[in-house]
Amino acid sequence: MLLILNIIIMLLLLTVLFQMQKKHITFSKRVFTGLGLGVLLGIFLQIAYGSDSNVVSSTTDWYSLVGSGYIRLLMMIVIPLVMVSIIKAITNLEKTSQLGKMSGWIIGILIGTSMIAAVIGVGTSVAFDLNADQIEAGQSEEDRGMYLEDRLGDVQNMSTPERILAFIPTNPFQDMTGDRATSTIAVVIFSAFIGIAVLGLRRKRPEQAEMFTKMIDAVYGVVMRIVTLILRLTPYGILGLMANTVARTDVGGIIELSKFVAASYVALLIMFVIHLLLISFSGLNPLTYLKKVLPVLGFAFTSRSSAGTIPLNIQTQKNNLGVPDGVADMSASFGATIGQNGCAGVYPAMLAVMIAPTVGINPLEPSFLLMLVLIIGISSFGVAGVGGGATFAALIVLSAMDLPVYLAGLLISIEPLIDMGRTALNVNGAMTSGTITSRVLGTHNKDRFNDPSANQIDMSEVS
Repeated sequence: MLLILNIIIMLLLLTVLFQMQKKHITFSKRVFTGLGLGVLLGIFLQIAYGSDSNVVSSTTDWYSLVGSGYIRLLMMIVIPLVMVSIIKAITNLEKTSQLGKMSGWIIGILIGTSMIAAVIGVGTSVAFDLNADQIEAGQSEEDRGMYLEDRLGDVQNMSTPERILAFIPTNPFQDMTGDRATSTIAVVIFSAFIGIAVLGLRRKRPEQAEMFTKMIDAVYGVVMRIVTLILRLTPYGILGLMANTVARTDVGGIIELSKFVAASYVALLIMFVIHLLLISFSGLNPLTYLKKVLPVLGFAFTSRSSAGTIPLNIQTQKNNLGVPDGVADMSASFGATIGQNGCAGVYPAMLAVMIAPTVGINPLEPSFLLMLVLIIGISSFGVAGVGGGATFAALIVLSAMDLPVYLAGLLISIEPLIDMGRTALNVNGAMTSGTITSRVLGTHNKDRFNDPSANQIDMSEVS
């Protein structure tokens, strides 16, 4: 009976969001209403039953049909969207040299901001005096530590050149299934080759190139329609995701490790401010930027999936921020795997500074800090754009610094809460790189950026 009651409550809240849509209330307001209702529902489940109760476990399984189901729909369209978008963007270029400049600036900004994020992570850890010795290890922490040590073997068996080499697809059809952590980048590379080939074909056999381009345009139109249909469900998905997250949160663990939670979010917020400063330096109003990207950041925060946010990321950059198609497609795709500021920048740096004193290393030694920042910059390639990417990044950095990786398991109780902020920062880094790149290349539509009526999704499609 309690389970049925909880399901009925969810259905009533979903009905509220549906009625808001019928009344043509703006998409952004519906997104944040879903976020707020999800938090309240999660708090109710916590207070009424407790996070570890069987009722909450059964309830969140049903709520996952809404939250996790929405994530699966987004993941379903990621590869087709990235592929046709990249091909279409390249075929619209006049010269292939433009592709090199565009990708170079995007990757450079992503890696550069990740190294800045590492410095911020170090500074915050020192300011809050974080030390792994301050945390008591229980059974769950020990189990997590053993899991990390088991995974370490897989990481150590691959050098940095090998991880970069993994970007190049040997079987693009396998990567279209999302089989590998680097599948998204592999599809980008394969699609880029197709686009470049079409540019070459246009000079020799224009009729064939034109036929292929029309076919891609048609497929692109269908894919974008699917994206629009899925993005209509964003407020509902956020409601389910947030309810589950709050209901399952280990409040006791968060209170016990509140200093580590506070330090993490201070570092993430400082990096957000740096992103806004970069936007300002590029000649744009950072407050206008922030207002337009908040719904995307809200979804990234609740979903904890950089890859799952790609469709919303692309739509926001193109329709809301004035970023051209090619730059938006590439920055969103690269940003889900390369140079993630939160998962591959802030987090590994904080862990390294926390763990170093336990093995007699002074984390403030210039040689240690320089090596840490360089390793984070290099290892920021290939971090998987799904939940768990930060763990992979931490394994790479800690093993390269000869630090014990099992101690990273001490933060398992607060990992989901920290990961929410890290993912939002990752996605914002991708949008920042796209916006700045378009400004540098002179392709940015500033009028659209400044247009208050421009929304990340065409409201005629979702209202």
